[in-house]
Amino acid sequence: MTIALSKGANALLTAPRCRVTVVASGLPVDVSAVLLGSGGKVRGDDDLVFYNHPSQDGVTAAGPTVTADLDRVPSSVERIAVVASVEIGYPYGRFDTKSTPSVGIECGSAQFVFLPPPMNGGETVAVLVELYRREGTWKVRAVGQGWSSGLAGLAADFGIVVDDPGPVAAPPAELMPPSAATGSALQPRIPADRAAPTDPSQPPGHPLPTSVLGSSALLRPSKPLGRVSLSKGGQATINMRKDDPRLVVTASLEWNGGSRARRQAGADLDLYALYVPRSAVTPKGPRPTRSEQVIYYRQLGSPVEAPYIALDGDARNPGRETITIRRPDLQGYVLICAYSAVENGTGSFKSYGARAVVTDGRGSIVTVPLYNNRNLSYWVAIALIDFTVPGGVEVRHVEKYSGNHQEARPMLYSNGNFRMSTGPVEFKTK
Repeated sequence: MTIALSKGANALLTAPRCRVTVVASGLPVDVSAVLLGSGGKVRGDDDLVFYNHPSQDGVTAAGPTVTADLDRVPSSVERIAVVASVEIGYPYGRFDTKSTPSVGIECGSAQFVFLPPPMNGGETVAVLVELYRREGTWKVRAVGQGWSSGLAGLAADFGIVVDDPGPVAAPPAELMPPSAATGSALQPRIPADRAAPTDPSQPPGHPLPTSVLGSSALLRPSKPLGRVSLSKGGQATINMRKDDPRLVVTASLEWNGGSRARRQAGADLDLYALYVPRSAVTPKGPRPTRSEQVIYYRQLGSPVEAPYIALDGDARNPGRETITIRRPDLQGYVLICAYSAVENGTGSFKSYGARAVVTDGRGSIVTVPLYNNRNLSYWVAIALIDFTVPGGVEVRHVEKYSGNHQEARPMLYSNGNFRMSTGPVEFKTK
């Protein structure tokens, strides 16, 4: 049974190993942990555990999850604060009612969840929960405290010493949300011989995005692609560092139901993501194999373990279904398909206003429209996302339909090719 914690509530942890997983939507976040000693201060710079310093004294940070081996945490550590911060690639991003992160905690057989009250004060960083010692035992407390002064404000409160490069130039007026708060920019200590070069595409006074708090490696995101709508048979490449552990690619099936008559007749579409892991990709030459791997409403996947692909749920009305794709270095091909159950009646996917949208969360948005009015097909393959291309991800417009009234879903192969109406038969009842 999962126990819901309210803000300020605490619960006993009875197992020596605990996993805290942050769930974020609407904004990409970095997840870290801060080891705090006496007086609520860090003991030194190594007490910040994050993607460039992923382990310290039994505490590990990997993607959205912080794992604590409590038996290994030294007695000098009294609290472990789990922190979510808006990625530095989103300099004007703020938590709000829709994007305030939630938390799941697993400790042995005990499971907890904490949904903090919405943050609406311009917060960009928050301590969500903390694991703390009390009379020889460990407990978890639901905190939900945010800082509008960003990582610099949190760092100052926890005794982390950072270099402040001085005021940052204000963004253009049209980019600054009304709730944005001012504050120092948190900058890493980077030796001059490893400093990032100046990028002429950046506005004056805005440092290039880099890792934070004394990073030992620079991960500079590539220049965003911007907004692209693919033509029939077109393709676009999103440049990215696929070894960046913070990177999340999202792919959405969006549909508005079309006309009023079309919406009344039925508008329940389903996103299917057929995929081939990088380890299963067939090089040129050998005969490709069929992939049975798929993420859909009955198999939601996982964001924290293989396949690192997860569906957000099943929308049964016009709207959106979205998959998140993490660890792009481990991905091969992902085929985005839509299924229209027989209960919808006849009508083309185009008449539903269906399309696919692929983003990297950093300013690259590729829209994949539909151009065909075929109205007797239950399946359409819309976009192929190819993670095997060097230096990025290629999004291709493929738009192929199943045979008339064919329920069998498409089949993806290990070389990225696919065939319609050759997979398992799919039925869905409302």
